[in-house]
Amino acid sequence: MTNSKPRLPHFVVDETIARQSSTLADGRDLIYFDDPNTTLSPDRAPDLREPSERATTATMRQDPLTGEWVSIAANRQNRVFLPPATQDPLAPQSPGNASEIPSNYDVAVFENKSPSFGPLVADAPTDLADLDRIGIGRTRRSVGRCEVVCFSPENEGSFASLSATRARTVIEAWAERTHVLSQLPGIEQVFPFENRGEQIGVTLRHPHGQIYSYPYVTPRTQRLADSLESYGPTLFADILASEQASDRVILRGEHWTAFVPFAARWPIEVHMLPHRQVPDFAETTLAERDELAVLYRRLLRGIDAIYSTPTPYIAAWHQAPVRVHRTDIRLMLQLTSPRRAEDKLKFLAGSEAAMGAWIGDVTPEDAAATIRAAVARAAEADAANETDGTPS
Repeated sequence: MTNSKPRLPHFVVDETIARQSSTLADGRDLIYFDDPNTTLSPDRAPDLREPSERATTATMRQDPLTGEWVSIAANRQNRVFLPPATQDPLAPQSPGNASEIPSNYDVAVFENKSPSFGPLVADAPTDLADLDRIGIGRTRRSVGRCEVVCFSPENEGSFASLSATRARTVIEAWAERTHVLSQLPGIEQVFPFENRGEQIGVTLRHPHGQIYSYPYVTPRTQRLADSLESYGPTLFADILASEQASDRVILRGEHWTAFVPFAARWPIEVHMLPHRQVPDFAETTLAERDELAVLYRRLLRGIDAIYSTPTPYIAAWHQAPVRVHRTDIRLMLQLTSPRRAEDKLKFLAGSEAAMGAWIGDVTPEDAAATIRAAVARAAEADAANETDGTPS
């Protein structure tokens, strides 16, 4: 099957969030997303750094045992590792810090300097069936795009530490970038995510996430497609109905429900689904984005309230591929953390790491009760802070 042009969704723009497009010294794209109540000028400083050569596009190699493609991106080996705040590459540029972002900002999105995919977006047309074919020594160029999403100009924090207004701006950036990236040639799937905490492997403390745009449908999504073929197109609707009827629900609004899944693998694992079939952020409504900014922030603040210190996690927003399964794969958050106690982490040992056969340490029902209680504590603390005038 040869790639067909992606079906372009009708993207609804929030006109209260302004966009300012720019280009970095080496030609990479930079987009500013301004809060509705921003005090920033729409005029942004140019990037006056000396232009440097962009990283070469990496090469993918196929694992013939699984058919999966592995991007060998050696340029990432020398990326910045936990720099001091004075040398934060995601902070606005200053006389002593020639960072990636020339001006002050609310939310900023730019092309990654050390990408796993790209900067070449399109190569010779690739047949998806050819990518699935198994062979020995097969290679392809790692075309695609990797972007960094800076949640705030502050040096430390996470999505949970944002104001509700700023959280909404980040979600708007996810939606618009999904819309734009899905239209690029060679892109098959778009994946927004946040890695939080050094225990997860984070190399920058600055509050940020990333968006990967892949030249293939990812292995996890291919497994999901197999499940849909076996079960039928109502899989997500039926999962949502089952979870909403359980005692594993964490939060439920008009448009979204968050829950600990029936077969949770991790000590802390929460999924969130929209109440209607939405393949990706680009096809959400403004009302859905508005509610998500409130519920998602509340969920993450609760995750941080489980213990006395912030919780490491991966917040993965699974989206339907660009060209296939748009009517049956639903946008879904899968948030996971290896933290199984105040001072203990779950490490993937033989069964999980080698065989993919998971053993849960906590029952999903007990985990849901713990997270619900933490979400309630965090909400009470936020309400108390608002009462005494302290920003939450």
